[in-house]
Amino acid sequence: MSDSVFLDQLILRECDETDIPAITAIYRHAVLNGCATFEIAPPSEAEMKVRRRLMVAANYPYLVAESEGRVVAYAYANSYHQRPAYSKTVENSIYVRDGMQGRGVGHRLLTALIDAATARGFRQMVAVIGDSANIGSIRLHEKLGFSLIGSLRAVGWKHDRWLDTVLMQLPLGAGDAEPG
Repeated sequence: MSDSVFLDQLILRECDETDIPAITAIYRHAVLNGCATFEIAPPSEAEMKVRRRLMVAANYPYLVAESEGRVVAYAYANSYHQRPAYSKTVENSIYVRDGMQGRGVGHRLLTALIDAATARGFRQMVAVIGDSANIGSIRLHEKLGFSLIGSLRAVGWKHDRWLDTVLMQLPLGAGDAEPG
């Protein structure tokens, strides 16, 4: 199946609890094999269910991309920081099933997440990208209008090496052009 046909058949929707096993498997692979997340031990399905419930209860968007009845990616926006002054700023996370990267799934899903966060009244989205060598994620965010804010050098230790985080930011809706 060509990538354009695949993308035409891709279903983007709100995540529900029945998606948690697939999400847990996607994240488990990312934790064990990648550097996008600085978690070291993969969380259980029960933990992932709790995390989802807290985000949904707080009105943060949590989306999945589904192909042929199977979750192939997920993305959510969550609190950037807990202090009240940050209440209009969210941090995004996006994970694509191993073997599905580079087909446009991330672009479609992150676009939908940006739209959902904007519709909920958030004003800024921050990407905290694990590993400055994560060129795919950096380019995806650039394509969708995120600006490079900076890097934190050697702040994480995983897979026997020091890792950077790359900070990128996108204004949502009115951004800072009017009061929150």
